[in-house]
Amino acid sequence: MKRIQYHKYGGPEVMQFEDFAPARPGNGELLISVRAAAANPYDWKVRNGDMKIMTGRKFPRGLGYDFAGVVEAVGPGVTRLSVGDDVLGVAPMKTSGAFAEMIVAVDKGVVKKPAELSFEEAAAIPTIGGAALQGLVTKGKLQEGQSVFVHGCLGGVGRAAVQVALARGAKVVGGSCRASGMRDAQELGVYPVVEFDSIPTELAKKFDIVYDTVGTLAPATARRLLASGGRIIDIVPSSARKFIRSALPGPYSILMTQLNVEDLEELAAMCAAGRLRLPIGQTVPLQDAIPALTELEHNHTPRDGKLIITVG
Repeated sequence: MKRIQYHKYGGPEVMQFEDFAPARPGNGELLISVRAAAANPYDWKVRNGDMKIMTGRKFPRGLGYDFAGVVEAVGPGVTRLSVGDDVLGVAPMKTSGAFAEMIVAVDKGVVKKPAELSFEEAAAIPTIGGAALQGLVTKGKLQEGQSVFVHGCLGGVGRAAVQVALARGAKVVGGSCRASGMRDAQELGVYPVVEFDSIPTELAKKFDIVYDTVGTLAPATARRLLASGGRIIDIVPSSARKFIRSALPGPYSILMTQLNVEDLEELAAMCAAGRLRLPIGQTVPLQDAIPALTELEHNHTPRDGKLIITVG
């Protein structure tokens, strides 16, 4: 079998397309033949060593978390899924390895793929869909009729968050983006739309949830937007100061997404019904993926959707 892996933490230069031997699925695990996988910034943060306290120092390590494929074998205790099932899911943090021909995944992070979705569409769901759903619903406690402000509303998570909020019955979904994207945001259903660095004072105290999907919203600005009793959710835990602020009493919380079967099934059903659309910007075969992953990391391209790696 082939996969993209690395033998030490570091930059894009440590990625190699190499042979590997997939493990046999253990208790509660599945062996899956990967058909498509999606790239996320989280992938290179792990590869750079930013998460080494949790991922450890065992090498070689596979790269990638979000995938869709076909179950090839099941381990003891797996009853919900069977050999031959088309599935989508997320790899465990410690093992990763979605950019591969085969992956071993944990049963609780895998669900059946709706027939209405291609493998490429399904692979795009887990990380950004999970962050959108859990940020708004699990952390933000979104209720029908509430107002939501999404900072970075045209990014991967931001775009998904807008659609989840609207599908959940939010009364108002405002957001911020670059000036060049304001028409796209309006077409997505965002109103009011403002530029990143020019949030007007008339939006003060208008929103029950302020969701910062890029981690750059100033705390004072977020609080100014927030209605009484509202919540501020931050998806980018980029500093110790943020964790301290999250631990203190107040409206601010950091989201650490932990995907589960129920959320994955809800997201897959939303995508199958057309209520959640996650655009694909580029597809590339596994054997040619390293240059595309490097380009994504350095230049954030493609900008108009997910980078999907195809297998087979």
